Amino acid sequence: MSTEVTLLREEAGIATLTINRPDKLNALNAAVIRELSSRVAELEARGTARPSVVVITGAGDRAFAAGADLAEMQGMGPEAALRFSEAGHRLARALEEASFVVIAAVNGVCFGGGNELALACDLIVAADTARFAQPEADRGLMCGFGGTFRLPRRVGVGQARRLIYTGEVVNAARALEIGLADYVFPAAELAQRTQEIARTIASKAPLALAAFKRTLLRAGEPALDLLADFEARGFAELFATADAREGLTAFLEKRPPVYRGL
Repeated sequence: MSTEVTLLREEAGIATLTINRPDKLNALNAAVIRELSSRVAELEARGTARPSVVVITGAGDRAFAAGADLAEMQGMGPEAALRFSEAGHRLARALEEASFVVIAAVNGVCFGGGNELALACDLIVAADTARFAQPEADRGLMCGFGGTFRLPRRVGVGQARRLIYTGEVVNAARALEIGLADYVFPAAELAQRTQEIARTIASKAPLALAAFKRTLLRAGEPALDLLADFEARGFAELFATADAREGLTAFLEKRPPVYRGL
């Protein structure tokens, strides 16, 4: 197993997983998705020895995860894009269906796929320096890891449309206002305050927490698998378009994209 995701600490029923690509703003590539999935499965497989709470955060102080790794995505065709999206959906479902509570400790930029990863967690705890966005349309793409249905579930359909259609960057205070974040703390206190919340949750009966989690997941969302498949196919189909190639190339070349609707 690589070191792009590290099990930073494990104590008193709390495990912390850190996305360890600070030089890339913790962007999510296939290896990170695969390793996060493996770590989550490993923790879940411990049975009664599993943690009650898992915290996911990003290395450094600049980013939780700046989104999917666009440099890796640039060479993808529709089939590879579908596989990548499906892997992201499997990770998100694993987080949602895990027996433990999952907390996203958002310590900086949380864009695109990074925001989708946070949305799959039970709680989002943000530093006051955190920023959130779904900028996929700027790149000629769409959400690929569940943003089209988890974002409206979090903030309501109206706010989700606004964030997705405009790509608006939301600061931590605004995220708290609209329900995108559950807690906001000064950046210097984020790790400590997140651990305090985790310890409070870990003090509860683990079977009761797991039962609550299973039931809450299904409240109002009877067709998650169908929604995930629909989104993944839409994501993949865009990789056959000239606009997607232009969006990714323009981003990497640091210039405005020119879209032609092709």
